[in-house]
Amino acid sequence: MIGRLLILFVLSAPVVRAQTLVQPSAPQEPGAVVADHASETAAEDALPDAPGQRHGQQEDAVAVAEASLKASGKSTQPCTLIGSMKAIYIDPTRVDGVRSPCSELIYPYQRFLSTNIAIPLTWQQKGYLALHNLTNPANLGTIAGISAITIGIDSHTAYGPGWKGFGKITGVTLLQDATGEFFGTFAIPSIAHQDPRYYRMPHASIPRRIVYAISRTAISRNDDGRSIPNYGTLLTYPISAEISNLYVPGVHSDGPSTVARIATGLATDPANSLLAEFLPDVAERVHVRIIFVQRIINNVASGEGMP
Repeated sequence: MIGRLLILFVLSAPVVRAQTLVQPSAPQEPGAVVADHASETAAEDALPDAPGQRHGQQEDAVAVAEASLKASGKSTQPCTLIGSMKAIYIDPTRVDGVRSPCSELIYPYQRFLSTNIAIPLTWQQKGYLALHNLTNPANLGTIAGISAITIGIDSHTAYGPGWKGFGKITGVTLLQDATGEFFGTFAIPSIAHQDPRYYRMPHASIPRRIVYAISRTAISRNDDGRSIPNYGTLLTYPISAEISNLYVPGVHSDGPSTVARIATGLATDPANSLLAEFLPDVAERVHVRIIFVQRIINNVASGEGMP
């Protein structure tokens, strides 16, 4: 497993300018027409994940932003099903007053204001985010790459050898990924009013960032910004494990094996948050965008597509 991880990490190095799914820090400059009190509020909270954001504050931010957009005479297009399946890239250093369609899926802060108040996603947008994560070209390429390496290393897996085995393992892995996104990003967060996005702490100390990232497996935030249990993660691993027992070739579906897979998934889940927290810092220095690396390590760590 470690050898595969290192190989895949090296293979991902040439990939550049893919979009990022982690949340960057809040914009450094205000938008076109900004109320003075909004800038003052932003100055009080330096961290994008600051707790205690109330829904009223979010509504105020949206109201001021909408007024700013209307006054500028510009317009923005809403996110659509097809739009969510396209590549999305946001440069947080550019605040031009009009966000691109579906940018709120990967960039939670209102672009019209210099503020760190996150705008909550609707249940439809959570569905779009799940679809975007699944159909992202980097994610699909990662699934295909891991499947090819798995069959190439061992042609005697439960999926069989050659192209037939490659097709089976790719399909199973894609279905597992879709199951995880459906429950972990869309269904459970929509029911629990949980925000499925990860909020980085780029300005905090490294020890605090490490503790924070590890804690995100168990702790998340609701749509109003308050801390809640991470229902999406804590429930998705058991649900996905039970569903995988029904169709994954060669998987041991007995109780102890299922519990072991759930425990392994939860134990390795902090790797996702640590990558989301720190890899953008590395990417800024080596000019490599992180999504391809992150999706590879996510799949390897969770054992998706492997019996």
